[in-house]
Amino acid sequence: MISYFASLLILAVVLIVMYAIRILREYERAVVFFLGRFQAVKGPGLIIIIPVLQTMERVDLRVVVMDVPTQDVISRDNVSVKVNAVVYYRVIDPQSAIINVENYHEAVSQLSQTTMRSVLGKHELDEMLSERDKLNVDIQKILDEQTDAWGVKVTNVEIKHIDLDESMIRAIAQQAEAERSRRAKVIHAEGEAQAARKLTEAADQLSKNSNAITLRYMQTLIDIAGEQNSTIVFPLPMDLIKPLIDQGAKRGGPTS
Repeated sequence: MISYFASLLILAVVLIVMYAIRILREYERAVVFFLGRFQAVKGPGLIIIIPVLQTMERVDLRVVVMDVPTQDVISRDNVSVKVNAVVYYRVIDPQSAIINVENYHEAVSQLSQTTMRSVLGKHELDEMLSERDKLNVDIQKILDEQTDAWGVKVTNVEIKHIDLDESMIRAIAQQAEAERSRRAKVIHAEGEAQAARKLTEAADQLSKNSNAITLRYMQTLIDIAGEQNSTIVFPLPMDLIKPLIDQGAKRGGPTS
């Protein structure tokens, strides 16, 4: 009988020791409570927890990658879009993460959803598509400020997808096509303006010497003749033939 009770006592002691000894990994911390009151944050490594008198909560200090569910957002210009994002955060104060909030994972998730809808709703669709980095920073700052009391640090926010309706995709495509057409017309007009300026400069240079104009016409005739055309229609300015007309008029006039 004595040996039986001794065996039970030894077994109880072994179980108590096994329960009391806890091993925490490098990235884990233990928030220890003594009779329900916070006592200390322990770890990593080997720690001792007194059964019944002490309890502990494990906290993981590694970065958590949380996928924010797709949210329906109405932009400032009344366009409905579906936005999906990912949030990176980690616990920096285990005591606050356990004591100040019931479930910090769920709290960060819900806060991320509401903050994303609130921030994106203040911007137009064009800003969502072109200024995504700025929106990521704005959302990250707001989340970081709100979660500071929970002992949580939001390190990064990335908007992954912005899904549009088919009608809105077609409208954006038409807008892009119109913008390309406008740019093409502007570039063409600028080219015409530059060409006009250069032609004006060339005309000014040629007008300074009539022989230059004659040489230019001769060069043009050579270029046309090289194309083996059967018929050549070439304008002949009056400035070229006027000296010939005047000379003929002098020869055919009355003699004194």
